[in-house]
Amino acid sequence: MDNTAKWRTPPLKHPYLKVSQLLVLASLFYFCSGIIQVNKTVKEVAVLSCDYNISTAELMKVRIYWQKDDEVVLAVTSGQTKVWSKYENRTFADFTNNLSIVIMALRLSDNGKYTCIVQKTEKRSYKVKHMTSVMLLVRADFPVPSITDLGNPSHDIKRIMCSTSGGFPKPHLSWWENEEELNAANTTVSQDPDTELYTISSELDFNVTNNHSFVCLVKYGDLTVSQIFNWQKSVEPHPPNNQQQLWVILILVVSGVIAVITAITGGCLAHSKYYRAIILTSISGSPNSIGMCQHFSEVLVSFLLVSPSSTHSLDRHFKDTYYMSNSLLGTGVTNNDSMPPRHILLESIFSP
Repeated sequence: MDNTAKWRTPPLKHPYLKVSQLLVLASLFYFCSGIIQVNKTVKEVAVLSCDYNISTAELMKVRIYWQKDDEVVLAVTSGQTKVWSKYENRTFADFTNNLSIVIMALRLSDNGKYTCIVQKTEKRSYKVKHMTSVMLLVRADFPVPSITDLGNPSHDIKRIMCSTSGGFPKPHLSWWENEEELNAANTTVSQDPDTELYTISSELDFNVTNNHSFVCLVKYGDLTVSQIFNWQKSVEPHPPNNQQQLWVILILVVSGVIAVITAITGGCLAHSKYYRAIILTSISGSPNSIGMCQHFSEVLVSFLLVSPSSTHSLDRHFKDTYYMSNSLLGTGVTNNDSMPPRHILLESIFSP
């Protein structure tokens, strides 16, 4: 059974139009307000610059705070660095690069505005000497779904599964055919507790005896991703017609029998005189009579086809055989009668 199964990604109609517009507007807003914007994807590394340089000796005399909104991310006091638990083991300070902080394995929860504050002592108290903000935008797009063949739960039913992972926010998956939504089975959605990313999968059963074109559509927020699965039913070969084959064989056999009978009958009609001689001489009871007539046939052909100059001895033998055969056939021809010309004998051979 030859089945064809194909899947492809359909062209999307401006799927990122709204997001692009929002990003442009946000960029313009933060550019006008003096806030630097950093765009990253989930699991990547972000470097946020404080845009302020100090010497290593000054680290003992300053306080550096990195905070997200009202939550402290990292603090440096008296040269000692402390990272808050939410960012522990994935965030560190780079004092050689404008007092930047480096956040690894980005999560969706890392989205937000980060502020760097540098304080120095003046008259036994700390005063703010520098402050800057950086906007971190973390996105998580779902990749194009993949469709997997799960086999046949029954004879004419096939099961396929559509799945995708690594996106945010919570997605919704649906199956479509001819612009109509289908009933899916075993749809599951899960979220990674560390990255907060979602994974979704869904199964679909369909009849293999029909052609299908399914669309697996995953929607998250204002965005969608999809995959197409095409199924072509198999073409069963036509079984051979045994009755027709029997008729063909029968016609060939009958045609062969007719051809053989025709050949035998035609030969008998063309040499009817000599076959009568064979029959008569056989009835006479002479053991040499059939051999004689067969010998006469050979002599007759040789006499008619071989040139006269090379058949002097054959001519006399043929004459004796000729008169003997006529005597057996009762034609009245005797040894005193003259031999007919060759062309007359040749005509008599092929005439009934």
